[in-house]
Amino acid sequence: MSANRPRVFSGVQPTGNLHLGNYLGAITKFVALQENHDCLYCVVDLHAITVWQDPKELEHNIREVTAAFIAAGIDPEAHIIFNQSRVSGHAELAWIFNCVSRMGWLNRMTQFKEKAGKHRENASVGLFAYPNLMAADILLYRATHVPVGDDQKQHLELSRDIAQKFNSDFAESIAAHGFGETFFPLPEPLIAGPATRVMSLRDGTAKMSKSDPSDMTRINMMDDADTIAQKFRKARTDPEPLPSEEIGLEGRPEAENLVGIYAALAAKSKAETLTEFGGGQFSAFKQALTEVAVETLGPIGAETKRLMDDPSHIDSILSDGAVRAHAIADPIMRETKQTIGLLTD
Repeated sequence: MSANRPRVFSGVQPTGNLHLGNYLGAITKFVALQENHDCLYCVVDLHAITVWQDPKELEHNIREVTAAFIAAGIDPEAHIIFNQSRVSGHAELAWIFNCVSRMGWLNRMTQFKEKAGKHRENASVGLFAYPNLMAADILLYRATHVPVGDDQKQHLELSRDIAQKFNSDFAESIAAHGFGETFFPLPEPLIAGPATRVMSLRDGTAKMSKSDPSDMTRINMMDDADTIAQKFRKARTDPEPLPSEEIGLEGRPEAENLVGIYAALAAKSKAETLTEFGGGQFSAFKQALTEVAVETLGPIGAETKRLMDDPSHIDSILSDGAVRAHAIADPIMRETKQTIGLLTD
């Protein structure tokens, strides 16, 4: 990896079927960023266990996310693919950040409120504190950029707050050890594209999610052509035809979601999509949407299945990635401990 290129870190949780939201919101951006960035792409299995996971399913899901990364076009030789739990610095730095971060900061995290709901007192401590682990994931590698969806912007802002507070709290020690004026960089978000947040096919106001009990709410990356066609055909819309301009999507969340999905899959803007389909009925548009989705996801799903037939190959990629991740993380973790006064070898 080059010292002169910006460093990207991002991850995907291994918590069940990867879906179109994961692909458009994260994986496609991962592939594009390879050209001009040094990238670490992590299967964030420690984040997954903030809620209970079946151990056998978790093992399978870790491998499946890895296979999907590679099938979608991420190069595991030019960049680093690994699973989070193999690099102990993630958990170590997260504890240090638990002591830097503030309860008030975490109490403002809207995603915890959404996930915990009315059962907040029964939620795990990990679910409450996982934004601190996310900050550790990024800053353990001094990553400068993070591709995030709109729903993760708040967590990235917290990472910046933690980095800034650490730099301020330990400024004298950082200088005394010769670690420079800024120990941790303030990571910048990378948000781009027409489908930065893919919504449910049955409710345009709710995010597409693996945890939704209805499989009809999402397009899974492993769905076959008939299943994709059925799900788009039954996707919720409204009685009005598609507008010809973006302003016409206001107040029509389901229409906006489907237009955004098509635009992202077809590498077009929403405006270009509406110029092509505006004034038409949803039935014709859904057929075109199905075709572009099958054309995009079909080869990725087939390659993912092929890779999953050789789990030892996937495990070797993860093992190699962890070695390379350790090489970056370990010196930074050592300097972090020295900065706060912990003895190191």
